[in-house]
Amino acid sequence: MPNSSSSDRKLETLREQGTLNPHPEGVKDPLFQENEFFDPRDIVQVKYEMLRTVQKDGRAVVEATQDFGFSRPVFYVTQALFQREGLPGLLPRRRGPKRPHKLNDEAMAVLIEAIEAAGQMLKGEELAALLVQRCGVKVHPRSILRRLRPFLRQEEKKRR
Repeated sequence: MPNSSSSDRKLETLREQGTLNPHPEGVKDPLFQENEFFDPRDIVQVKYEMLRTVQKDGRAVVEATQDFGFSRPVFYVTQALFQREGLPGLLPRRRGPKRPHKLNDEAMAVLIEAIEAAGQMLKGEELAALLVQRCGVKVHPRSILRRLRPFLRQEEKKRR
């Protein structure tokens, strides 16, 4: 068994990389119980071994998901990602929208055009009302101002 300081370092590394399995106690597969090479805290390794045991050993999906601590839907999503992307597909992903979906390029163009036409910065509430009127999109004023920040910095640099 590895000493506790190397185990602590690995735990910290897994945590920093976002690959720490939130439920290592759910991994009941004998490989992870009997062999120290297999670490139930490493979610990438656990997912890979779950896929491998179904693909190569012919194990039933239901049995594999129970032994590796996942649900069947997670298995099928993981399998599809692995087939499409390889090992990087097993890395945990950020949930939710990956980019601003309401404040898209069209909405940003409307906002920037309105600011330039006014010759000054408009209030967040005014910009939000404009987006509802022109694009049919309801966005919180602070979200608008946050998204406009890089544009405003550029404009400030041009004035100097």
